[in-house]
Amino acid sequence: MVKNLFMVKSLNSKIKSIKAREILNSRGEPTVEVELKTDDGIFVASVPSGASIGENEAKELRDGGKKYFGKGVLKAVGNINKIIGPRIKGKNPAKQKEIDELMIKLDGTKDKSKLGANAILPVSMAVCRAGAASKDLSLYKYISQIYRGSPPVNLTLMVPTPCFNIINGGTHAGNKLDIQEFMIVPQKKLFSENLRAASEIYQGLKKILKNNFGEQAINVGDEGGFAPPISHASEALNLISQALKNYPDTKIGLDCAASQYWKDKKYQLEGAVFTKEGLLIFYEDLIKKYPIIFLEDPFSENDWQGFQEITKKLSNKIIIVGDDLLCTNPRRIKEAEKKNACRGAIIKPNQIGTITETIEAVKLAKSFNWKIIISHRSGDTCDDFISDLAVGVGADFIKSGAPARGERLAKYNRLLKIEEEIKS
Repeated sequence: MVKNLFMVKSLNSKIKSIKAREILNSRGEPTVEVELKTDDGIFVASVPSGASIGENEAKELRDGGKKYFGKGVLKAVGNINKIIGPRIKGKNPAKQKEIDELMIKLDGTKDKSKLGANAILPVSMAVCRAGAASKDLSLYKYISQIYRGSPPVNLTLMVPTPCFNIINGGTHAGNKLDIQEFMIVPQKKLFSENLRAASEIYQGLKKILKNNFGEQAINVGDEGGFAPPISHASEALNLISQALKNYPDTKIGLDCAASQYWKDKKYQLEGAVFTKEGLLIFYEDLIKKYPIIFLEDPFSENDWQGFQEITKKLSNKIIIVGDDLLCTNPRRIKEAEKKNACRGAIIKPNQIGTITETIEAVKLAKSFNWKIIISHRSGDTCDDFISDLAVGVGADFIKSGAPARGERLAKYNRLLKIEEEIKS
């Protein structure tokens, strides 16, 4: 969502001003938007917010009080306008790491709780866009240059495989499904072909739900997936299987978000109580019956033993992915590798707070031969930064919700343009 309101190429670009404001995200809740002005233009960035939030994520700063039920972000806005802005004014936006490290130092906490990750990240994103413009590069090419430490000369960049959330549950929907995301992962060669397949499957599923449950079943959750009145994972997977009848090469991914059903030191889902061993058997049964390619957060964020057991037993069949387990945090990623707890990482910039740290997390996970899934958040904006990020770091997958709703399609439509540019 780079908004270059004017564009005059500068050989030595400097940050001239920065302004932040409070806007609303896709859930109608406040978030932060930044406008950064350089000699090359004005660059805009806004940050998302999650519903299922890992305890090791960088912290958002919220205002408290009655306004917006305590979720206002004017404190974070003030920290940008009064603290961060004056300190980065005059700096070269191509110095991404230097500026990110300055903001980390200004904050001075391990979890960015002083200034707020929702203050630091939009500045980092806007700086990255301005840096790309100063180098006269597309954002994804510029990110690739930062990631690899050199210009992407003769480098073959690829658009990652998309994962589309078509049935919502958990904290993303008002139904009784405990598992949070049921995703389809088409296996076509081109992103444009995968997007088309996803759209057709989504519309086909809509008809199936309407025929089975009536109009109420086609209401959607936070990420644009349908939220039908069902309560069992097998029900959702059977409905998706019907929609995949003419798309046999399409896989399924599940974001279990198991921390949400870890209650009273037990796993409680679908009206039953599971031990760790019982939950592993539950997942094994699903994998036998359905073409599942990955499980995200199959155990609670601090259940290292559960992750170790499922990785040991199933990683030769599917990808075990950490999200709440890892929180895009290098320290957690290193621990997970040491404990052999997963084989894939969800990467969310707002979990760590700067673009430099996000790229470092990707590098680390890739050094362990893990799969990388760049991800949106359930409370998102129409900012499409993660599309360029996914291509720039060579991610294996990207997930941005259903092939519906503007804030989700902004990412997918940006990937269409990137693919067109790469092909040409």
